[in-house]
Amino acid sequence: MYDHGDPFPLTVRAEHRKASTLPPGNPAVSSGDSASRREKRAAAGSSSSADPLAGPHLVAAISATAEADPGRKAVGLVRDPEREGEEALRSYAWLDDTARRIAVLLRAAGLETGARVLLLFPQSAEFAAAYAGCLYAGMVAVPAPLPTGTSHEAARVVGIAKDSEAGAVLTVSETEADVRQWAARTGLGALPLHCVDELPGDADPDTWREPEIRADTVAVLQYTSGSTGSPKGVVVTHGALADNVRSLLTGFDLGSGARLGGWLPMYHDMGLFGLLSPALFSGGAAVLMSGSAFLRRPSQWLRLIDRFGLVFSAAPDFAYDYCVRRVRPEETDGLDLSRWRWAANGSEPIRAETLRAFAKEFAPAGLHPNATTPCYGLAEATLLVSLPTGELRTRRVDVAELENHRFVEAAVGRPSREIVSCGRPPSLEIRVVDPATGKSVTGGDGAGETRVGEIRVRGASVARGYWQKPEATAETFVMDADGSGPWLRTGDLGALYEGELYVTGRIKELLIVHGRNIYPHDIEHELRARHAELGAVGAAFSLSTESGEVVVVTHEVNPTVRPEQGPELVTALRATLAREFGLAPAGVVLVRRGRIPRTSSGKVQRRLTARLFSTGELAQVHADPGAHRLLAELREAHDRGGAFPPPSPPASQDPEALRQRLRELCADCLGVPVDSLATDAPLTDYGMTSVTGTALCGMVEEYLDVECDLELLWQEPTIDGLASRLASRTVR
Repeated sequence: MYDHGDPFPLTVRAEHRKASTLPPGNPAVSSGDSASRREKRAAAGSSSSADPLAGPHLVAAISATAEADPGRKAVGLVRDPEREGEEALRSYAWLDDTARRIAVLLRAAGLETGARVLLLFPQSAEFAAAYAGCLYAGMVAVPAPLPTGTSHEAARVVGIAKDSEAGAVLTVSETEADVRQWAARTGLGALPLHCVDELPGDADPDTWREPEIRADTVAVLQYTSGSTGSPKGVVVTHGALADNVRSLLTGFDLGSGARLGGWLPMYHDMGLFGLLSPALFSGGAAVLMSGSAFLRRPSQWLRLIDRFGLVFSAAPDFAYDYCVRRVRPEETDGLDLSRWRWAANGSEPIRAETLRAFAKEFAPAGLHPNATTPCYGLAEATLLVSLPTGELRTRRVDVAELENHRFVEAAVGRPSREIVSCGRPPSLEIRVVDPATGKSVTGGDGAGETRVGEIRVRGASVARGYWQKPEATAETFVMDADGSGPWLRTGDLGALYEGELYVTGRIKELLIVHGRNIYPHDIEHELRARHAELGAVGAAFSLSTESGEVVVVTHEVNPTVRPEQGPELVTALRATLAREFGLAPAGVVLVRRGRIPRTSSGKVQRRLTARLFSTGELAQVHADPGAHRLLAELREAHDRGGAFPPPSPPASQDPEALRQRLRELCADCLGVPVDSLATDAPLTDYGMTSVTGTALCGMVEEYLDVECDLELLWQEPTIDGLASRLASRTVR
């Protein structure tokens, strides 16, 4: 599709390596390091050095650091940053040796070059070893979430396994039983499964042979959040991965040995290509924590950054807002964030008020005022597309002009929206085009007007397409109207103003009302700003009916909102929508916290929310008469029949209400029907493990807003007992 540059072999010979500024590390080598390799490294001595940034790909970079400085810390999971230190991190010697052993194991299992290997892991150093092991074997890593969460997530992993035609599964002993049960239940029991923390003795790293890796060799299939039945795997080559990682490292001025980390899951592109890969590529360290730990105590993320001296950590916008709202003043005592140079914000619409509030809240802890960094990227570009080069820049644009795809500064007193600059691309080329014609609108119409259009991107780190989906690939990776290309159609709307990118929304999520273009996140944000009863997440979307396109607005509410308050709140929301947007939605639905689906990085899934509403699966606190009528119309049109589902029991301190709500959450976690769960039976009878228990605790805290931990779950193993105990706990 485009020139990835000259092919590069895997072999990296010492005479071709540049001198490095890597500081000396601990010379101690993991017991997993083979004797012959320990001797070679000892002979090389601590003065041996290499520059990972000079390596052509990740395998070469890891190998170079492991040979030059085997004791250097590479990756680790930290469960408690207030108590754990460097001992939580594994060395490059361990990573390199384990990757070699995994590669030998995969080869011995009969897998060929280019075979796809499914990675199902909790957040861990072992994931990093498995990821590297696939690349060391010349195979393709297919990261996916553990199929131990919701039934939807488990079904999605089945789709990924089948679409990728995975030849094996890698996991760890902690989750082996859960993964085997999932595989057997879904017809995938014949897939070979290996635990990377229990490798056989004959997986000898000294027998590893280097595969040939070229720039166009496929490294990863990164599956995007989408349809469960037809997942799309983005084909990321070694060349694209190396180019994007270098762009991130140079764009943020992260030199050799930089420490990156955070709570983003490694199966997500922001975690894999934004944290882990850059750290390993640069000879630095990736310091990880779990997402559930962040949700329980967001201050732990900040402690992790302080304790391990992270210079770069990334998260979606909601995470920064979550810290501002949830981190208590006493939790920041002694906190030092002065070394955190880059707090990257991306993956979902970025709000200027979030950036400012976070910077202000944690300035006393030493956070630099320009540390909060809005970025733009997507999986089809491997990850990073653009980043800012200085202080926060925003532009307040006229809402009415924006509805007509014009990017015009708002006059005083006019309705406006503040849009954040996502900076400039460090290596890719960006165009803004009319999505209907493909003609460039970059630079305006000759009269200096800046217009909004579809953002298109091209360059070396753009993916090769979607795995075995030629039609979707042809639709997304296109030639432009002037014959140039191929260009990646991002599906995002935006404008280039003074050379910087301003993202305004998604094409497919744009609401077209009587010829006007309304952005759903504008609606959701305005409602939250004016109605304190609402939670942090909403989803406005359009649906096709026999009478045309209609708009539905859904929003989560705070735990204190009772069902009987629903009609009054909906009336107030409708008044705001009419006054601020001239909008009369077909239906308004209020739901409990956590009911509106989001991706693993926190991005609102509006299209999935629309599907859940249409099928009656979006359990609600209150739905207005318009929503009831619309759902009846949709069901009649699809010849399904049936009544609108009853409201979901409220999250309250009443044990009976909690019992039913907990039953729903447990069913979600275990992937079983609600009616199959007996409230007086131990949850372990239904397959509850420490992994699913951790997920349940996180859901209880997030959805019911009460404290919950694994210790309580083991003390009260039944739904009845847990409901009684939680009812006595105070709302947070």
